[in-house]
Amino acid sequence: MKALFYKFILLLLKNYNRFYFRRIRIYGQEQIPKKGAVLFSPNHQGAFLDPLLVGTSCGSKVTSLTRSDVFGGPFQWFLDALKMLPVYRIRDGYSSLRKNAAVFDRCHEILGKGDHMMMFSEGSYHNEYYLQRLSKGSSRLLLEAQEKFPDRTLYVVPVGINYSHHQLPWQEVHIVYGNPILVGDFLQAFNEKRSATINQLRANLEYEMKACLWLPENDEQYVQKKKYINLANTKLGFTKLKEQLALDPKQLKTIENKGSVGPFWINLLSLPNILPLVGIRRVLKLFPDIVFHNSIKYIVGLFVFVIWWKILIFSGAYFYGIPTGVSLFIGSLFFLYLRQVLISKYKSN
Repeated sequence: MKALFYKFILLLLKNYNRFYFRRIRIYGQEQIPKKGAVLFSPNHQGAFLDPLLVGTSCGSKVTSLTRSDVFGGPFQWFLDALKMLPVYRIRDGYSSLRKNAAVFDRCHEILGKGDHMMMFSEGSYHNEYYLQRLSKGSSRLLLEAQEKFPDRTLYVVPVGINYSHHQLPWQEVHIVYGNPILVGDFLQAFNEKRSATINQLRANLEYEMKACLWLPENDEQYVQKKKYINLANTKLGFTKLKEQLALDPKQLKTIENKGSVGPFWINLLSLPNILPLVGIRRVLKLFPDIVFHNSIKYIVGLFVFVIWWKILIFSGAYFYGIPTGVSLFIGSLFFLYLRQVLISKYKSN
């Protein structure tokens, strides 16, 4: 039952991605090893969206490590079905950290069987394009798994998730799968100098992950450069935009504020979908951390708009006939599309 649910969710989200995002571009899928165990290591700028994007684009079933505070309660069955495991942090209490040993043993077994996993090596989510300092957790997990299963071929694959905007729907996302790192190459050194080898693998992984990001460094020019990440420039593709940002970003386009005309039309185009939009806005107020906003829009929007469109279709068909119900649905989609296109032209990072 859980396996069937996992397949259903994967298929649902793959199709839903085409409606929520303007375009998803995937690079380097051919570099994902066809044989052996794989740990995907993405950057973490989109909260819940990040694992969903990797899970729907990597081409395989993936067990994900995620924060422990979402586990337990009525949703535990769904978390198990979605192949999620808890990871405990210092903020969860020092006593909780002991539970990580059992979780890591489970991860070793998964990798030892040749299955695929995902772990966010930055250790925490954030709202910027650059890569934060990686924690040692993923490197330690990989080396310990390789030590337990020395005959198993084990890779870590760096992943860069690049959003044209962190908070808005109908944007571009460029998912970059980088050069896989063969963990077995570090095993002999790990047997001799454990701590130093963990740091070495972490440094290699950090280097490869930065190659998968538009703006990997938080340098003195970062704030200025990130203004050039928008829909007008992401159409250049990942590699060309990354090169242009590094060499001469002033040749790129910025989004200009054109006064009150844009907000007026955005509000006007919101009217045909005012109820679901207000509902989503109220849910967003429950999450003060802006990093979660795009994920909330993604998840809540899936349910709210499906309900809204059913109401439009059935109420229109009931009172005026099926053509009216279908017209209301199409009109709602059309005005929602125009609204998001206009928002993209007036809001920058």
